[in-house]
Amino acid sequence: MTISASQPDWDFISTTPALMLSSLSHMGLIEVTGEQGRSFIHGQVTTDITSLNADQWKWGAHCDPKGKMLASFRTFAIADSLFMLMPISTLDIDLPQLKKYAVFSKAELTNVSSQYHIIGVAGHDAQTLMTQQFGEINAALTLIDGGAVLRDGERYIVVLANDNAAAFVKAAQQPLVTASAWQALEIKAGYPNIDANHSGQYVAQMCNLQAIDGISFNKGCYMGQETIARMKYRGGNKRALYILSGTTSQTISTETQLDIALEEGFRRGGNIIECVQQGEHVLLTAVLANDTENTAKLRIADDESSQLSIIELPYSLADA
Repeated sequence: MTISASQPDWDFISTTPALMLSSLSHMGLIEVTGEQGRSFIHGQVTTDITSLNADQWKWGAHCDPKGKMLASFRTFAIADSLFMLMPISTLDIDLPQLKKYAVFSKAELTNVSSQYHIIGVAGHDAQTLMTQQFGEINAALTLIDGGAVLRDGERYIVVLANDNAAAFVKAAQQPLVTASAWQALEIKAGYPNIDANHSGQYVAQMCNLQAIDGISFNKGCYMGQETIARMKYRGGNKRALYILSGTTSQTISTETQLDIALEEGFRRGGNIIECVQQGEHVLLTAVLANDTENTAKLRIADDESSQLSIIELPYSLADA
């Protein structure tokens, strides 16, 4: 079933309307089932699956043996099933890697993206809508008929089985917009939504996953743990995720590179992790050297007219 979405007709990079419903068609879902499903995933990822409560969701990452993130994700449970929510381009890379090791466990992993609609809800009136449709949503995770609601501050991710999604959108009496408006909010939150272009490139701390409670340093062994633990306790990390806003005459993507201004001129400075664009106005997350000052001047590579400035992160890296 297809639920149509239109392009936002407001300045979605700078503002959010009183109520916004966004079709998160760029996101996908892996369902993990089986007698050893949770214990298998626990041994593969950075977050502590065994401590995941029924009313919680958590950030996490699945890494390769060298500690490089194959995927970043949100994880939550519905009944006996564990779900991993991540960019669908990364899912196509990550799921086969997980399945390689799942054959040794009583665990089944399935791409169920086509069975669900994922809808982002934001704005001052978001809580009112959610209460009207589903009752009070106070916990980080609330199970509803046909799915679940992940609450993230004043924003909500509604994961609904196909048969339930159309009714929700109709009841909201609000046009559904494309994912770019929601991605702008994710970028402003400083979230590390790794897509296929950067799968296998960065250790988790290089994308600030530790700052959003996506790494447990107390759990047992998992894939890539040695590198991640060494980076925490011995140092050596020289990169971090930054938020940037500005202008360019080019059409950008996560393949686009950035230049940073130095005394002798511009040089290559980093890679884009997630981006949105409206005309010449752009908003993005990027991995840069972690000693980059917030006053640094950057631009889109090879665009001399481009100007980018750093926006302060909404969380601290000092103690992370």
